[in-house]
Amino acid sequence: MQSLLKFTSKGIYCPEGKFYIDPWRPVKKALITHAHADHSRPGHQHYLAHHHSETIMRQRLGSDINIETVNYNKSIYMNGVMVSFHPAGHIPGSAQIRIEFKGQIAVVSGDYKLEDDGLSAPFEPVKCHEFVTETTFGLPIYQWKPQIETFNEINQWWKQNQENGKTSVIFAYALGKAQRIMKNVDSTIGKIFTHGAVENATEALRKTGLDLPHTVKITNDISKKDFQRNLVIATPASIGTPWMKKLAPYSTGIASGWMMLRGTRRRKAADRGFVLSDHADWNGLLEAVKLSEAETVYSTHGYSNVFTKYLQEQGLNAISLDSQFEGESLDSEL
Repeated sequence: MQSLLKFTSKGIYCPEGKFYIDPWRPVKKALITHAHADHSRPGHQHYLAHHHSETIMRQRLGSDINIETVNYNKSIYMNGVMVSFHPAGHIPGSAQIRIEFKGQIAVVSGDYKLEDDGLSAPFEPVKCHEFVTETTFGLPIYQWKPQIETFNEINQWWKQNQENGKTSVIFAYALGKAQRIMKNVDSTIGKIFTHGAVENATEALRKTGLDLPHTVKITNDISKKDFQRNLVIATPASIGTPWMKKLAPYSTGIASGWMMLRGTRRRKAADRGFVLSDHADWNGLLEAVKLSEAETVYSTHGYSNVFTKYLQEQGLNAISLDSQFEGESLDSEL
């Protein structure tokens, strides 16, 4: 059967539907899997996204963007192609986009993870003929433990710092990871303060109806002593900047899948590394591919060549693609 997808210089294109999915250059019609900056870019004439993405997309791309929103599992037709959004479990509003035309089904998964994080709508397997998967952590070394274990580590770190009179500063993406942390840490330990970018994203998600714990945005009029013994959620871009001085004395931690590699934490000069990713690990990627029952699998950003080769060895028709998606990076805010 002929592919429903065409991979172009502007991004993933559906010729029959006359729309793109997460395009990286301006197009007329863009379907957006989620609101991270590498998937939701400025300049498109019309956007279609899940309703939990709208507020943050307007915040980041401009309040006047032309955006239409849909709920999960609701089918709409675009030039005769049936389109529906399904939970990806990556961040709030993240979706796998299913397209169907004349019995052929393709799914563009965007970014995803299979573990229920208690914040995002849990990943929903979608059967298809063609499956586009990320491979950010597409190596066997990347295998996550249950998040409850990681949050127990974060809670113990916070308590220890509290006993030592220190502020606990944890670095995480402003959108998704930061809210996952505030939702799952033990907030009875102390107050949760947030970097301005984190608070902006948090407020945008609150406006969509998400239930998130109370946080305090860091401003210049907050006394330095107020931070001590409490938790601060800051962006990775804050690491080593003068902004940190007001939080001293402090202990730092980074929440990222890259913390599986000890050298990464040393490079960033953090006191602790917590392995916490909003992307699927090696086993999660393989499970998603298996559950899709796809005949053809396209691998994008990350270790796509390695992952593709492994799938080919398992007898699948797997193809590695170049893209401008970033995956998880300690050097970007997404």
